[in-house]
Amino acid sequence: MIAKPEIYTKSLKSLKLEILKPGPLVMVGGKTSTVIPYYLERLFGEGVRVINLSQMPKELQILENGDLMIRGPVDWREARVFCAENGREILTAPTEDTAHILSGLATSATGERCFGFGTLREQVRSVKYINAEGEEKTLDAAKEFVVNAESESIISSYQDDYRQYENFKNAPFPRFEKETDLMIGTEGQLGVITEAVIATKKKVPTSFFFILVSRWEKDFGAHDEIFKAVQQFREDIYCCELIDSNSLSVLPPDENPGNGEQDLIFIEFETENAEKIFENFISKLKLINLDNVYEIGATKCHELRMKVPRLTFEQNSQMGVVKKGTDVQTSPDKFVNLIEIYREMASLGVDYNLFGHFGDAHLHFNFLPTANDVKKCDEALGELYQQVFNLGGSPFAEHGIGLIKQKFIKNFYGSNQLELFYNLKSIYDPENKFFPTGFMSVNKDNH
Repeated sequence: MIAKPEIYTKSLKSLKLEILKPGPLVMVGGKTSTVIPYYLERLFGEGVRVINLSQMPKELQILENGDLMIRGPVDWREARVFCAENGREILTAPTEDTAHILSGLATSATGERCFGFGTLREQVRSVKYINAEGEEKTLDAAKEFVVNAESESIISSYQDDYRQYENFKNAPFPRFEKETDLMIGTEGQLGVITEAVIATKKKVPTSFFFILVSRWEKDFGAHDEIFKAVQQFREDIYCCELIDSNSLSVLPPDENPGNGEQDLIFIEFETENAEKIFENFISKLKLINLDNVYEIGATKCHELRMKVPRLTFEQNSQMGVVKKGTDVQTSPDKFVNLIEIYREMASLGVDYNLFGHFGDAHLHFNFLPTANDVKKCDEALGELYQQVFNLGGSPFAEHGIGLIKQKFIKNFYGSNQLELFYNLKSIYDPENKFFPTGFMSVNKDNH
């Protein structure tokens, strides 16, 4: 199949004109997504126009109250630098800082700092979007989510289902409680986000404690002690992350803090609080050797965080390996259960790594299979998501559902979800124009 060229819109006017044309379309931007294989146009379906937003005009502005206004394809790195120049900092820190912020809102992507500052969804003040009629509308996070009288009862039932996930970074389905939830996590299936206002805070110096522990596959005791203890320090600690020994192995030996035999857990905090964090948290840990704890600066930690995934990608590309990863979060009391599942997956004889947002009970397990291992990994992932369902966990807590993950999400949808998806698409996108093969386009009668 010969791929059709992407359509680059370079103004709000040209974007509106494309939306008003007949036929389905899919919006793309930085193409950093791991859940939409952009090189496989056939998965979008015949006749689907691919609209690339990466050349739209950009704008950044710090508002009088300190919030950040973003317009166009601004990425996280640009926003972070802009905020720093204005004495502010954003509250979310995705590992892939070249991803576009507005795309991140559409997928409800999160990041490392959710541990201390809450989810990206909660940091959004307002959103502007273009609807199916080519009109730019504004959504306010201070207002309740309302559609119409006919949908009121199903929204209530839907939100009842959501309650079990309200403390998660993301549920298997969007929240739909605040007005802005119409766009957050709906993956561009109801409109196209053009602008957002998100919270920031005054910038202060931060540091990190690196804590080296044994490999999680062999002994999870120290990990578990840290996990339980850190929950009491959310007001003082910005993030609590894990990079396992397998992930660290891509680094040159002289740059590998784990020496090939240890996992790394790190926490971020305001530099002035280092002594307080050490005395009240680190020194109280009974299973940690204090010789394996040291403080480093934010710049050095950021360099490590960027280098590990990029070297992993380079290594996989050279070996012809395409990762098959998870994005699972459980409630804190089920975290050990999730680790046990990952231990079973680690025993399959396929290369793997584990990393992510440790303090949130939200880790990414990635198979790194050869072509001969793909079927085995797909079967293991299918079993994993059934176990996650049984644990009451969220299968995709950070990076959206896209196309690749749809086959795993079906068990998490009941009649309330399917009916509301159907109603919202009927109201906001009656021609199924926006991302027509997305998760909300499922036929509620043929699920």
